[in-house]
Amino acid sequence: MTTATAATGSKRNTLTAGQLSKWAPWVTLAASFALAAGLFMLVAVASSTDFSWAGVAIVGYILFLIILPVVSRIVEGGRKAMDRFMTGLVTGAFLLAFIPLLSLMWTVVSEGAARFDVQYFTESMRNVVGEGGGAIHALVGTLLVTLGATVISVPVGIFTAIYLVEYGRGWVAKGITTLVDIMTGIPSIVTGLFAFALFSLLFSDPGYRSGIGGSVALSVLMIPTVVRSTEEMLKLVPNELREASYALGVPKWLTIVKVVLPTALAGIATGVTLAIARVIGETAPLLIIAGFTASMNYNLFSERMMTLPVYVYNQYIAPGMNVSAAHERAWTGALTLILIVVVLNLIARLVAKIFAPKAGR
Repeated sequence: MTTATAATGSKRNTLTAGQLSKWAPWVTLAASFALAAGLFMLVAVASSTDFSWAGVAIVGYILFLIILPVVSRIVEGGRKAMDRFMTGLVTGAFLLAFIPLLSLMWTVVSEGAARFDVQYFTESMRNVVGEGGGAIHALVGTLLVTLGATVISVPVGIFTAIYLVEYGRGWVAKGITTLVDIMTGIPSIVTGLFAFALFSLLFSDPGYRSGIGGSVALSVLMIPTVVRSTEEMLKLVPNELREASYALGVPKWLTIVKVVLPTALAGIATGVTLAIARVIGETAPLLIIAGFTASMNYNLFSERMMTLPVYVYNQYIAPGMNVSAAHERAWTGALTLILIVVVLNLIARLVAKIFAPKAGR
């Protein structure tokens, strides 16, 4: 009898003893929302008000955060209860951040799909006062201005990062680092004013507008991002690689070109791509220096040039005779911008995967 009892006790004393089942959190969550729904139903009936689904979600979530840790503390102990409480809190914070994003995406897709057609991507707004028209001139302008900003920012940013990591010492390096930190926090409209003032002084034209001015304004925003991302990637390159190259008699500049940069290439390319995605949706600086136009302009150095963010702003703020048609064009422009940013992020991941250093056997 004693042996059987001991055997039974040993079977019950498993690693899973004193733990809630896997479905316990889900049951607690459902019970919490059911309780909250019942409370709000009673309040709605008693006060003759509308039933609040938002209130049910908030109160149900709070009840879940209270009930589950209490039950877990009784069954599993204080440490596991705190773990479950923090897990629920972090999950709730994620959902709180994800729901507005999902709502935004749904609104932009549903509103912008109406004009997501061939005409929108093949026609400009020249001589269009009502329905129809497109944004091809804004798309071309965005690509040209962003390309110009990339050509300016990438060499400056990479060379600055190389200097800070490989050569920079003393007060000069500290001063450059401080300036990069300051540039990181510059408002975008200030860069537009800077570019406008610069080109107005250079050409003695107080009404100067051009695409290259927009490229300069965006480059001021891009350079700190490129510098910071490149600097961090260069710091990740092991010093052993540099020392091995020096031991073979390779000069420092050639070590940087042949060893350091190829090793950090994946991270540098990813940082550059993300910097492009960060500035491609800027509106304020381009509105000031690049201006807006209804016609196509392929010349980055002459005349006004429309960009997609300014196009969206202009269609919304100055819709003209047909308000609904202009707003449809604006929503489609916003959807196009989001898709461009998504594609750039996917390219960044692909580039990081392709150029990542291959692990040895």
